[in-house]
Amino acid sequence: DNGLARTPPMGWLHWERFLCATDCAAEPRRCVSEQLFVEMADRMAAEGWRDAGYEFLCIDDCWMAPTRDTQGRLQADPKRFPGGIRRLADYVHSKGLKLGIYSDVGNKTCAGFPGSYNHYDLDAQTFASWGVDLLKFDGCNSDSLELLAEGYKRMSLALNRTGRSIVYSCEWPFYLRPVQQPNYTEIKQYCNHWRNFYDVYDSWSSIKSILDWTALHQDTIVKIAGPGGWNDPDMALVIGNFGLSWEQSVTQMAMWAIMAAPLFMSNDLRHISPEAKCLLQNKEVIAINQDPLGKQGYQLTKDKNFELWERPLAGRAYAVAVLNHQEIGGPQKFTFSLTFLGNGLACNPACSIRQVLPASRDWGVYSWISSLSVEVNPTGTVLLKV
Repeated sequence: DNGLARTPPMGWLHWERFLCATDCAAEPRRCVSEQLFVEMADRMAAEGWRDAGYEFLCIDDCWMAPTRDTQGRLQADPKRFPGGIRRLADYVHSKGLKLGIYSDVGNKTCAGFPGSYNHYDLDAQTFASWGVDLLKFDGCNSDSLELLAEGYKRMSLALNRTGRSIVYSCEWPFYLRPVQQPNYTEIKQYCNHWRNFYDVYDSWSSIKSILDWTALHQDTIVKIAGPGGWNDPDMALVIGNFGLSWEQSVTQMAMWAIMAAPLFMSNDLRHISPEAKCLLQNKEVIAINQDPLGKQGYQLTKDKNFELWERPLAGRAYAVAVLNHQEIGGPQKFTFSLTFLGNGLACNPACSIRQVLPASRDWGVYSWISSLSVEVNPTGTVLLKV
């Protein structure tokens, strides 16, 4: 326990939107470079992102030079990061933000750059000396499950030994799952959050598959989440890109809040619509995601095209999401008894209900035995606070 991630971390991540673009001559605005992160840091500080809670600016794969330096240390690509990572970290810190970086437990990263295998202590010390605040540690190119587990544990201990506060983001269970059931109790001992599922894509089918997987496995994953350790359904919020409709964007934001997921946007903050910005900076949704009780939500019931989810919150409150999977036709109504919520306790003897998404408004006070009728657009979600 490194005392970090008492609530799910929030920030911005280059992967998904910018992938592994390394040709700065051909694509200067899209290239993974010092310039890209400086521009994003400027936007995060000036346009309300930092103040909304998005504090980490995270470099993903493809930042490195193809080889380590003469002393065996990782080094940034000198053309794309001319000042090195230390200068970038100093700049990011000057904006009141924190810097995240990426490495891999195996011999090589997923994109083929040098991995941390056999260099765990050296790499942890290097990251700490640069002023890094978060490490995303991938799981490609590890020769066995034993080496994978050993590598994740060793890097965890190495990070703590540096004496610097570094959030540790693991992909450990994702790489274990095809072969064996992950031991989440053990994983939480070493990691601050851990990836469970495939890379998120800029598509509704990707968001749907993540939600389906989470509901299917909720009996094993929900109970382990809490302050200091979180399930990561793949953190990237793709809101503000190209693949999601407005309703689907609302669904991703609402459901990532219900799941107590880390919130890392992957979009271009230099070109984002006012609507997407408003949704991503919605204080009420972020408050649900960041709730200090730290309990992850779960699916209560599935009925035809509807799913009903709840998340216990501090102060005897609950977040409730009604998701409509229908992809044809118009808005549909879903009616349920309030005795469903919180094992019958959420509205006993009465409760006030406020709609948070898709728009904020008070619904008034309801008695324990009331039914609630919620109209939800196709592929949309209505998020309530009870």
